[in-house]
Amino acid sequence: MQLHSVSKEIAGRTMTISTGTLAKLADGSVTVQYGDTVVFGAVVRAKPREGIDFFPLQVDYRERRAAAGKFPGGFLKREGRPTTREVLISRLIDRPLRPLFPAGFMDEVQIQLNTLVYDGENDTDMLAGIAASAAVSISDIPFITPTAHAKVGQIDGKFILFPTIEETERSDFEVVVAGTKNFVNMIEVGAYEVPEDTIADAIKFAHDAVVVICGMIEELMAKDPVEKKGGGKPIDPALLKKVKDLTAEKLRTVKGQPSKHDRKEFIAKVRDEAVANLVPAVDENTASYPAIMAQRAEIGKIRAAFYQVEEEVTRESILNGVRPDGRSFEDIRPITCDVSVLPRLHGSAVFSRGETQAMCTVTLGTSSDEQMVDGLQDEYNQKFMLHYYFPSFSVGEVRPIRGPGRREIGHGALAERSLLAVLPSVGEFPYTVRVISDILESNGSSSMASSCGGCLALMDAGVPIKAMVAGISVGLVKEGDNYKLLTDIMGEEDHFGDMDFKVCGTRDGVTAIQLDIKIEGIPHPIIRETLHRARDARFKILDIMAATLPESRKKISDYAPRLLTVKIDPEKIGKLIGPGGKNIKALQADTNCNIDIEDDGTVFISSSDSAGAERCKAIVEAMTQSVQIGKIYDGRVVSIKDFGAFVEIAPETDGLCHVSELSDQYVGRVTDVVNVGDEIKVKVLLVDDQGRIKLSRKAANEELGIKDPERPQGERPPREDGDRDGGDRPRRSGGGGRDRGPRRD
Repeated sequence: MQLHSVSKEIAGRTMTISTGTLAKLADGSVTVQYGDTVVFGAVVRAKPREGIDFFPLQVDYRERRAAAGKFPGGFLKREGRPTTREVLISRLIDRPLRPLFPAGFMDEVQIQLNTLVYDGENDTDMLAGIAASAAVSISDIPFITPTAHAKVGQIDGKFILFPTIEETERSDFEVVVAGTKNFVNMIEVGAYEVPEDTIADAIKFAHDAVVVICGMIEELMAKDPVEKKGGGKPIDPALLKKVKDLTAEKLRTVKGQPSKHDRKEFIAKVRDEAVANLVPAVDENTASYPAIMAQRAEIGKIRAAFYQVEEEVTRESILNGVRPDGRSFEDIRPITCDVSVLPRLHGSAVFSRGETQAMCTVTLGTSSDEQMVDGLQDEYNQKFMLHYYFPSFSVGEVRPIRGPGRREIGHGALAERSLLAVLPSVGEFPYTVRVISDILESNGSSSMASSCGGCLALMDAGVPIKAMVAGISVGLVKEGDNYKLLTDIMGEEDHFGDMDFKVCGTRDGVTAIQLDIKIEGIPHPIIRETLHRARDARFKILDIMAATLPESRKKISDYAPRLLTVKIDPEKIGKLIGPGGKNIKALQADTNCNIDIEDDGTVFISSSDSAGAERCKAIVEAMTQSVQIGKIYDGRVVSIKDFGAFVEIAPETDGLCHVSELSDQYVGRVTDVVNVGDEIKVKVLLVDDQGRIKLSRKAANEELGIKDPERPQGERPPREDGDRDGGDRPRRSGGGGRDRGPRRD
């Protein structure tokens, strides 16, 4: 196989797509290089499995840590199951490719993508999407037209094409677009309350780059043309006509009925009647195995034909103005919201829209509960998580209970992204936050219900979010130039329609978008119209949510940990921890608190007892803050000398309160005023160049208005060592203690 490649400068860097040297036994393989980042993609197909009735496309994107010169973390120095990022990128690639295979195509197709080199500057996700499309396009697998991916950010009001990792961190939004030369067929957006028209302009800007990259793939295909083989297998027209004659008119009568359950039962009855009319009954107790299998195959064909008729009738009804449940095109199904629905939890809410219901709960934790994320990019800790669960009972089905699938991970990531923009900063609210969305009923747009319910649950938990977030999905049925947009699509409209356009945001703008398409794509005017339709619906939902809970609760749950933060000098971290962790362990045991320390000097204190947390915070501040002249401290007498008392004003920090500074009255002996262990107020008079601290109980009492009780004024007792200042005994220069660790008496 001969090496072929195409190159073009895009956004100031060169993109190169190459084929012909690697994985020559695959049906198609390419490398895509941008900057010094290189991604490899290969595709293989196999014959369809017996009795299959869907297109089994598998897209698997993987990152080898070696691509960034790293070892995998943990005990096993080998990559294992796909990470969340790998799953999300796999979905990002699968969604725009799937609609472009011919209808009825059932061959197994597997696309594998690996990151070969990561330069730390140019991300791999868009390159993987381009590699997948190019690999399929140059193979003999039937594919309508090449696709490509492009990403856009915005910095200081200017669009940035293919932003670097550093630019992405500073961007107002991240817009990912996939499509063909003619249409957009996939969108992902994460944004900080950006207006709809700005998002629409960014999508157009990204699609212009998609057109250029699709042209590159077509140029690569022309260098070594390959004849496409196979294709979709259409249903027998004669059988389709028989099924249509038996069922179409009956199916039309059920359109416009509000109950999903009633529609489902009626449609199943019509289907079973058609099967009974068209397939002779076979007694499985007496019939031969070949006869039984032949009957089952015939039933499968009739069911496939019935499905197509049901799709045609549903779409025809919608284009004629009748939605499956009878709503108008802009109507939202009835919404109910409830908060604080579960006792003891830190926050909870149930959001119901029609026959879709999400129960969302919030758990508040400390920095030790953060999710550590490791991959090609720098390791970081995630403080906010939203996990989405879709049990089979939510759609009235039975299936095995396993770990979260790709769909659950993808829907959870969308709802999580929608709420990120309104979360408070770590300084404002230092808690680690986990939201769980359990879908209890599902008839369309459960991810949008998760965004709404998750927002209410956060507010119920007392998380001071910046604005309320709601989400809505808009569908599309399009035949030629005739199309209808459907606000708040339900399951049937999603299943038989052409688009699922999910939009989340606040009153000020968009926070997240996800678009899935079942046709080649949609033009930009429909995209812009859909964004405005979604905004109108979002405002209505926000009104309903605000009527339930207008703002975040002022205090967190009594069952949530109390989390306080203290900022200390990083050079004081060692002092706070102590030798072998002695100080921090003692402090945690004494206050019944948990203490976490960041490298920048941020200290997180958590406890179920608010008083204990406040006490711990005060001790940490006292231990780590520089002693301030003129400040009054709560001290404890740790040592008595003839010339005064040493008073600890913070752990490992003490000073001398000279006998003359103990009281505004005459003091014969230090023990006449204080003893070891006494708690007293002292004021810092001086800190000398050597760090020694001079304290005064007298000055503190005078400032606080505290008077010592009158003591008898007897004759001054004689002292063996001279006058009260110690006579000829050596004295401390400066007369003070210092911040130097525990004193040995």
